[in-house]
Amino acid sequence: MRISDRRRLISLYLAESWRRTGLAISLALPVFSGRAGFRAMRLVVAPTDLRAIDPFVAEEIFQGRYPLAGRVLDADRQSPFDLELPSQQFAVRLHGFGWLRHIRADKSHAACENARWVVDQWIHLHGGRVTGIAWDADVVAQRIVAWLSHSPVVLQDADAGFYRRFMASLSYQIGYLHRIAGFLPEGLPRLRARIALAMASISTEARSSAIRRAGRQLNRELERQILPDGSHVSRNPQAAVELLFDLLPLRQTYINLGHDVPQRLIPAIDRMYPAVRFFRHSSGDLALFNGASSTLATDLMSVLRYDETAGQPFKALPHAAYQRLSGGDTVMLLDTGHAPSGSLSRTAHAGCLSLELSSGRNRFIVNSGSPRFAGEKLRQLARTSAAHSTVAIGDMSSARIASSGFLGPLLVAGVAKVEISRQTGPDGSDRLSASHDGYLARFGVLHEREVRINEAGTKIAGRDRFLLPEGLPAPELPSEPAIARFHIHPAISLERMDERRVRLIAPDGESWVFSLPVGEVEIAEDILFCRCLRRAAIAAAGNCLSRPGNSLVSRTSRIDCWFWGPAVLGGGIASVILIFSTGARQIGAEPWPSFPRKFPPQTSCVFALPCFRFPTRRGSSSLPRRCTSAAFGCCRPAARTRPLPLPACR
Repeated sequence: MRISDRRRLISLYLAESWRRTGLAISLALPVFSGRAGFRAMRLVVAPTDLRAIDPFVAEEIFQGRYPLAGRVLDADRQSPFDLELPSQQFAVRLHGFGWLRHIRADKSHAACENARWVVDQWIHLHGGRVTGIAWDADVVAQRIVAWLSHSPVVLQDADAGFYRRFMASLSYQIGYLHRIAGFLPEGLPRLRARIALAMASISTEARSSAIRRAGRQLNRELERQILPDGSHVSRNPQAAVELLFDLLPLRQTYINLGHDVPQRLIPAIDRMYPAVRFFRHSSGDLALFNGASSTLATDLMSVLRYDETAGQPFKALPHAAYQRLSGGDTVMLLDTGHAPSGSLSRTAHAGCLSLELSSGRNRFIVNSGSPRFAGEKLRQLARTSAAHSTVAIGDMSSARIASSGFLGPLLVAGVAKVEISRQTGPDGSDRLSASHDGYLARFGVLHEREVRINEAGTKIAGRDRFLLPEGLPAPELPSEPAIARFHIHPAISLERMDERRVRLIAPDGESWVFSLPVGEVEIAEDILFCRCLRRAAIAAAGNCLSRPGNSLVSRTSRIDCWFWGPAVLGGGIASVILIFSTGARQIGAEPWPSFPRKFPPQTSCVFALPCFRFPTRRGSSSLPRRCTSAAFGCCRPAARTRPLPLPACR
C-alpha cells in the first residue's frame, strides 16, 4: 500500500472515531436538554408527497399483506411489527412508513382506520425503545416526513387519545434526530435528516427561533452537498431525483405559510434540474452510474413536471466529472471522475471511464446499476469495474473496496487523477479523450478512452489504449488479461452475424452492429442489478495489431450502422476501437473519423466493416429477416413502434 493511501486511511479512522464519540455523547444526553430540538405540540400543515401512489398496494395493505422492497409479508390481522420481516430492505420500507402514501388512493374510513392501527402498533412496540433498524437515522427521517405528509390519512376520525400519542411520538423522534444529525456520516442521510427537521419545524407549531435554526442548518448542508453544477456530492445521478421529492414540497410549504425560505433552498433546486436532464438518456431513463438504480417513469415525471429551468442539457458536469456527447437522437454519457473522498465513497462505484449509449427510444449499452432490494454481497459486486461498460484488467477493478468493519466498504487505492481533453472538429464532430491512473500502481499503465460523435449523431467512434505514465503507448501489455465489457440492455436482442460481428436489435427495429476487425466477439450471460433481470454482455480480451492504411468507406457507400469493436488475439488489450453509426445518410469520399493511420506495433488498430441500409416499404412495421443483397446488410423499418416497458423487479 502506498504511503499516501496509508495516511488517508489513518485520517479516515481518526475522523470516524471522532464522529462515533460525538454520537455516543449526544445519545447519552436527555432528549430535550439544551438546544436538542423542539416539541411538536400541534400540526398546522401537511406537506405534499409527490411520489406516485398505487391503489393495488393500498388494497393489499388493507387485506394485511405488505408488498414492500420486492417481498410480500402476509400478516393477516396481526401487527407486521410482531412478525419476522423478510429482509433488511423490507424492514427499512416498513419502518419508514413511505407506504402510507398509497392509502390516499382509498381514503375510506376503514382504510384510514387500518393505517392508524398500524401506526399505533409501531408507537406501542418501538416508540419507547431506541434500538434496531427502526431508529436508524435515515429511517427516522423518512418516517418523520411520511407522518407529516400523510397525517390527514392517519388522523382522519382519530380520537383525542391517539392524537396525543401520535404527537408525543413525533416530537420524541424529532428531538432524537436533532441530537444525532450533526454526527451522521456525510452524504444523503445527513441531508435527509436536515430536510426532515426543517419540514417538521414549519409543519408543527414550533417557535420562530427553531424554524430559523433548522433553516440555517439546512442551508449549510445544501451548500456542502449540492455542487455548483447541480449534482450531488456522491456523484449518484439518482440522488438528485430522490432529494427533489422532499425539497419541492419543503419549498412550497415555506412559501404557503409565509416563512422566510432558506437562502440555499431555491438556488439548489434550480441547479439540480439541469443535472437531472443531463443524466437522462434519449429514452427518458436515468443513467446507471455510481449507485443509481432503476427509476420509475412515473416518479421521474412527477419531479420533472416542476422543472422551471428548461433548456438543453449541459455537455458536461465539471464538478461531478461527467461528460455528455449527443447528436440527433443519439446520446452517450461517460464517467470521467474519481470516487468521492471519505465516507462518501461507501456507495461509489469503480466505473471510471464507463459509458452508456442510447439512440431514440432505446438504450443499447448500459452499466449494471445498483440493486434496489438485494443483499450486501450483490451490492458490493455491482460496484466493481466488471459491472460497468469499461475496461478491467484481470479480476481487478480500477479501485479497491476496503473490507474494514470499522470504516465500511470504502473505495481505496483507486483512481487519483483523471485527465480530460475535449475538442470540436471542423465538421462539427465532438471529440473526448480521457485517461485515469487506476491501474498505474499495480500494472504500471494508464487507461485512455477516446470517443467521437459527428454532428448528426449518426456515427460514434472510440478507442481504448494503455499508456505509460509519460503518455506514450505501452510497449508491453499488463501481465493479466484485459477485458473490455459492453453491457447490453435486456430489451435489446442479439443476433450473431459471424464470429466478429453481432447485431443489436431494439424492439422497434432499430439496429446496431458490434464488429471486431480480428479475433472473435464473445457473448456472455449477464445481469442487470438495478432491475433483477438477466441479459447479455459483449466482452473481448486480447492484443490488437496495427493495420495502417485501411480505408473506412468507399465514395458511394450509404452508411446505416458501423461499429469498431475490441480487437481480440489473446494476452491483453493494447487498444480497443469502436464505432457506432446509425441513420440513413450519404457519406462523401473522405473517410471519417480521421484517426492517425500508423501506430506503434501492438498498441492500436484501425479497421471497420461497412453496413449498408436498404429502406423497407413505407409504412411497413415488420423487420425483414434478411436483406435482399449486399454482404453486410442491416435494415430497419420506416415506421417505429413504441417498445414495451420492462417490468420493475418487486
